[in-house]
Amino acid sequence: KSQIIQSLKWIGIEHDDKEYIQSEKINEHKKVAEELLKKGFAYRCYCSEEEINEQKNSAKKKGIPFVYNRKWREPKNLSIPTNVDPVIRFKSKISGNSIIKDLVQGEINISNSTIEDFIILRQDGSPTYQLSATVDDHLMKITHVIRGDDHINNTFRQINIFKALEESIPIYGHVPMILGEDGKRMSKRHGAVNVLEYKEIGVLPEALLNYIVRLGWSYGDQELFQLEELIKIFKDGKLNNSPASFSYDKLIWFNREYFLKIGNKTLLKKVAPISSNFKEDDYSLEVINLIKERCSLLSEFDKEGAYFFDDAIIIDSEEAKKTFTEEALEILEFLIQSFKEMKTWDIEGIKKIINKVKENKGVGMASVGRPFRLAITGRMNSASVDETSLVLGKEKVIKRLEEVIKNYP
Repeated sequence: KSQIIQSLKWIGIEHDDKEYIQSEKINEHKKVAEELLKKGFAYRCYCSEEEINEQKNSAKKKGIPFVYNRKWREPKNLSIPTNVDPVIRFKSKISGNSIIKDLVQGEINISNSTIEDFIILRQDGSPTYQLSATVDDHLMKITHVIRGDDHINNTFRQINIFKALEESIPIYGHVPMILGEDGKRMSKRHGAVNVLEYKEIGVLPEALLNYIVRLGWSYGDQELFQLEELIKIFKDGKLNNSPASFSYDKLIWFNREYFLKIGNKTLLKKVAPISSNFKEDDYSLEVINLIKERCSLLSEFDKEGAYFFDDAIIIDSEEAKKTFTEEALEILEFLIQSFKEMKTWDIEGIKKIINKVKENKGVGMASVGRPFRLAITGRMNSASVDETSLVLGKEKVIKRLEEVIKNYP
């Protein structure tokens, strides 16, 4: 229970009233079972477990769904056994059809012969889901029930209980189950995890909520929504009546889009508490702005931005051997001298010097950018080298270039 509430709170959904705990209402459920017995809508069934298993095996051999044979529905010539505790079964309709007008699936029509006399109280006196869910919906004055389409058969059973009690029936909507990318029902083997595990790996709650909503609902071609917007326009959208497939890659796409959307200060507030490098200061804010397009999870910011915070960077020896050629080292020497002469450390000045090196040496950007990038970041893949240099600062850039000249003669 607490995990469910924590998960809902994390994605921004608060319950309006005190949480409703089904197990605390068992006595109410039992009273309704007794009421159904008195009114003739339920009966005691004394079939043993062996008898039920025989019926199930017989149905299996015939290749038909198991439906209890209703032996104790009219027990005129039966002797009540003394060694069997009865269950209480609901008297389902035997003939005709039942119809529900589903909000998502449209009209659903089934034969009453397929609805067995289902158990509402077990041998130990505990209520079953069918009874408890119906009574709870009644006690809470539920008007609409939206749930997975694997509950459609349960809905027909529960509607019959409502009718027997002469209570108003909720409006039902059955949404398709979420599938894995292989088209089969979502399970742990597809990577389904507890909601809070997405928090641990660095998914934003807004992104997860947005993605889950879009799995079963659409509003034109719009993809991104804020919670307040969803609440306002949800009724104008469309609930999907075909199953959607959960895609981890698509979820990560949503997460990355939110990184770009929520603003650097807000993003830094989310990164800083789980980071060993980022603090809520101006320098970290500059780094966030530079690398956010390269990150898809909050947990990736520390790794992606490590070279901005490390005093010394580690350069792969094989990469250094390929990159720091004699010509490359001459280019780095030229950069060092030019940067030292800069009076104002700004992006325009850095770009001018890079262009000056290209002209003087008669080379393209790759010949300058590759050794320059590797020298100041320790990697070949990073944000633009001029913007990276600006954030790192003049002193740190020159120091890292000089370290390369010293260590790779």
